[in-house]
Amino acid sequence: MKRVVFLVLIAVGIAPATFAQRPETDHVQVGAYADYFRLSQTDTDFAGLGARLTFTAYRRLKLEGEMSYDFNKVFTEGFTDNSTVPPTATVARSSIRALHGLFGPKLELGHHSFHPFVTVKGGFVDFLFDNRPATVGTFASTVDNLRSRDVSAVLYPGGGLEGHLGPIGLRLDAGDEIYFAGGTHHNLRIAFGPYVRF
Repeated sequence: MKRVVFLVLIAVGIAPATFAQRPETDHVQVGAYADYFRLSQTDTDFAGLGARLTFTAYRRLKLEGEMSYDFNKVFTEGFTDNSTVPPTATVARSSIRALHGLFGPKLELGHHSFHPFVTVKGGFVDFLFDNRPATVGTFASTVDNLRSRDVSAVLYPGGGLEGHLGPIGLRLDAGDEIYFAGGTHHNLRIAFGPYVRF
């Protein structure tokens, strides 16, 4: 009987330590997203695609690197008569493109499968004129020619929500992409897309 009591006491003492040392379920996240960027200087709306890579630095603190390529311009139309036709949005290829690169920490504010987060990232934005179709080849040449062009520094404070079921998740984030070129320019940026946890 003394041995059973002794084993139960040891089990009760060790159990909290084993639950406290659970390994992180996701050390790496890889994701893609659709990107909306509102350029405040010209009141222009852009749409594009991006990719993101996230590493766990410490529990809820993650380090992220991402790049997006905005190759479409979004046009919105509204009607002023009393008809019941709602405003429409049209996406068309534009000769003005924007390439964004960001890196920085993300702090998760919850530990459940659905939680909010905040982030602050630094990086660059490059605006360019290009009449070629938006393909993988034009994206690669745009990245290759970054050093030969004038890029602007960026600060991106933002936040959002993300949730997952198993290894697959969805993420929505929004923030102010502030770029510095002849002054400070505040721009709305919204991204939404899936990710995979490893």
